[in-house]
Amino acid sequence: MKIELDYLTRIEGHAHLVVDREAGKVTSCQLQVVETPRFFEAMLQGRHYTDVSTIVARVCGVCSISHTLASLMTTENALQIEVPPQAQLLRRLLSYGEIAQSHLLQLYFMALPDYLGVPSLFHLLDEKQELIARALRLKRTANRICEVVGGRPIHPVTTCIGGFSARPEAGELKKLRQELVATLPDLEATVELFSAFDYPEFSRQREALCIAPEGHYPLHGNRLLTSSGDNYQADEYRSKIEEYISPNSTAKLARTERGSYMVGPQARVRNGHQQLSPMAVRVCSALNLNPAGLNPFENLKARLVEVIHYTEEALHTIDELLLTGMNQVLAKETPAEGGCGTATVEAPRGLLFHNYQYDKQGRLETANCIIPTAQNLAAIETDLQLLLPELLEQPEEQLRKNLEMLIRAYDPCLSCSTHLIKIDLV
Repeated sequence: MKIELDYLTRIEGHAHLVVDREAGKVTSCQLQVVETPRFFEAMLQGRHYTDVSTIVARVCGVCSISHTLASLMTTENALQIEVPPQAQLLRRLLSYGEIAQSHLLQLYFMALPDYLGVPSLFHLLDEKQELIARALRLKRTANRICEVVGGRPIHPVTTCIGGFSARPEAGELKKLRQELVATLPDLEATVELFSAFDYPEFSRQREALCIAPEGHYPLHGNRLLTSSGDNYQADEYRSKIEEYISPNSTAKLARTERGSYMVGPQARVRNGHQQLSPMAVRVCSALNLNPAGLNPFENLKARLVEVIHYTEEALHTIDELLLTGMNQVLAKETPAEGGCGTATVEAPRGLLFHNYQYDKQGRLETANCIIPTAQNLAAIETDLQLLLPELLEQPEEQLRKNLEMLIRAYDPCLSCSTHLIKIDLV
């Protein structure tokens, strides 16, 4: 019997899942990414450093802020530009908004229909109006963080080399703080909703990789931490991570010497749970989430824990910004002539690498970007291969649903991950 899930729904991008089984055994399971390759790394070559972040932000509309910040930090590292502390705080606040808006979109509109038994949340417009209104209110407030700090919800316009070209007014930040406080009842209802679901049982040993939680929950930083205990500088990534391609997919994949690994909310909670905010710790308990758990379906719980964490952190960051007055949000240093830089940022879906080499005229010679989904793809496919034998006795419709739910639990961003294609001329 051959099962084909063509054009998986409620994920970003396009993919197929093809499963062959014969005599009650799985003979093949392939997750095929069918997005057109994007070639951003080649597109950036020859560009002046002042143009790079604006271009690379277009890799993704969902994670444009993460790509912008990773690009700016990489260029700043290459050109030896020190970013003022207040600008770093604003960048953290901007990241909080992006992660919250992405997580809420995935939780309510991508994953929740699976647990409510409907193909789309909008099938419940008549009977679940308050639930949908709550989802839209939460998403709108997360968007507002990005609007106030970045100038608009996606593809920020206030960020620049060295910090920010414009800063939010104190009145805007105070209003934003009030809006965040007003979301707390909606967040409490969201926790109550997701704590009531029965999540499929499945676990597999896997390595988790994220930015090292040095004083903060993983977000921005230059050191990486694995669940195996490895701790190393981000610019060592080429010796730790191997990128490779599969004949079944247009997307890059990645592995370490231990094989496939995971990045994202579950990896961050696993390695950085001791840095979670007090509210997030309580939500971990309410959701019965074990930080060391290995069930990929519980990525949803980890995602919700992070929404709570970043909401609380956003409130504290706004208070700190209002106290400091935001007097300096742009670096004063003159960029160096050329250089190589690497930076890592925790995007909503996981660890994002950017690496650039600039010439003496400030033009980019080479670029390398490793996207979170590219790092998760091998782990997703391995999970599917191991989960399938447990599902073979189920009716085909239920089997399909469980496979889709596993893929959606990772929230893959497939168009981001397609930067390379293999062409064989025979």
